[in-house]
Amino acid sequence: MNSIPVTRYLRLEGGLALGLSILTYTHLSGPGWPWLLVLVPDLSFVAYRAGPRIGALAYNLCHSYLLPALLGVLGMLLNIPALEFAALIWTAHIGWDRLLGYGLKHPTSFHDTHLGRLGRAQAARTGAVNA
Repeated sequence: MNSIPVTRYLRLEGGLALGLSILTYTHLSGPGWPWLLVLVPDLSFVAYRAGPRIGALAYNLCHSYLLPALLGVLGMLLNIPALEFAALIWTAHIGWDRLLGYGLKHPTSFHDTHLGRLGRAQAARTGAVNA
């Protein structure tokens, strides 16, 4: 019997987070312009200039569901819809990344993630070995 790899579940989970974020944002009649901010979490890449350990820490802080969840709760408690919308956009970004296979980073390399090593298909085509 073939089992479904855990990474497939995690990627599907990301797709669900993406879809639910967009659906909720639409249901709450969020304004259109904030979607321009959808790539803001990727600014965390800049931290990789300080090395893979600092880069992974910054990337993981910006690409885990924890901070957008806290931001969304804060928005609800303080009745600040802009924070709620920002949290939904942030969650959509993370979900999109997960769906595409970009996981949380290990401190060894940007390419080492909790969803597997990035570039595996490229390595297989070129005959490179992933350790």
